[in-house]
Amino acid sequence: MWRERVYWAVRHRLEGLIIGVSTTEPVAALTFDDGPHPVSTPQVLDVLARHGARATFFMVGQQARRHPGLVRQVAAAGHAIGNHTWDHRSLTELSGQERRGQLRACAQALAPYGSPLLRPPYGHFHRRARLDALLCGYRHVIAWNLVVYDWLDHDPAWMRDRILQGLRPGSIVLLHDALATTLDPAFTDRGPMLAALD
Repeated sequence: MWRERVYWAVRHRLEGLIIGVSTTEPVAALTFDDGPHPVSTPQVLDVLARHGARATFFMVGQQARRHPGLVRQVAAAGHAIGNHTWDHRSLTELSGQERRGQLRACAQALAPYGSPLLRPPYGHFHRRARLDALLCGYRHVIAWNLVVYDWLDHDPAWMRDRILQGLRPGSIVLLHDALATTLDPAFTDRGPMLAALD
């Protein structure tokens, strides 16, 4: 796990992404990508409410446009909402005009609930993407330093142990309330992640 942490830390720092917060307080940031989803996002909200926890939801614009009531529900529950692009394409494989279009279309779908936080899909980012993010008003590009691999076929105990072993003050934990890139039902079940989160 330490090699993986070092790899992501170096890569994200070079790209100008925030990968954690320096603090001695016993706090961490829970983040959820790829939603909102009409089944799993309310389930995540229920778990968070039971524990009095707040999180940041990085939403895909297409999904937000399909489910505006969920966007409102997440915001009303006190969670932050960030931009995860319009359709979850890698920002490093797009032209500058396409990148800016992705960010603006998602921001429009999230309005008026979106915050000035951006998470690039797959964590793919580079200096040109950084400039485009700034041009679109995103000064804070958020990555993570704790990957739970909740999109793979791991059981809840494995995910829970990974979180507990890797958690440090100021950690940013990457989770998914939906999966934007797979249609395989074996990997779209959020049940194991929800159990681990609880």
